[in-house]
Amino acid sequence: MLAPLAALILAVQSPASNPEAEVAAVLDRLNVASAAADGPAYFALFTPDARFVGTDASEHWTLPQFRAFAEPFFSRGRGWSYPATERTITIAPIECRCIAWFEEKLTNDSYGETRGSGVLRLTDDGWKIEQYVLSLAVPNDKADAVVEVIRGDSAD
Repeated sequence: MLAPLAALILAVQSPASNPEAEVAAVLDRLNVASAAADGPAYFALFTPDARFVGTDASEHWTLPQFRAFAEPFFSRGRGWSYPATERTITIAPIECRCIAWFEEKLTNDSYGETRGSGVLRLTDDGWKIEQYVLSLAVPNDKADAVVEVIRGDSAD
């Protein structure tokens, strides 16, 4: 009988599995859960030691910190939607096939085009988000103006 980790690695490496599709499904479920303000489903997609980096410079959270931030919104039925319009997923080489990283273009009603990137790890419970970074997509020709606004705000 195979040890659980060995069985998991063999399953991941089998031709029938498609880790890129599995990772994409986790990221899609993340957006569905957040749009539905479903906190339990949303946070179940993260590892316990996950990190979330948001668009504000102060938003660099452990999972418990991020949960404390988000749960009041979710409890009022207010979520957020950032569906992917484009996504690239890379799976670690064949020796492991247990780490994935991604970058994606997202769209949001308030912020327009944004970016998501991060890392997922294959666990006994499937792929889980280890790190997620949400960032604003600032066009280069607008960057100087954005920097000036930020500098002006920090001077207050």
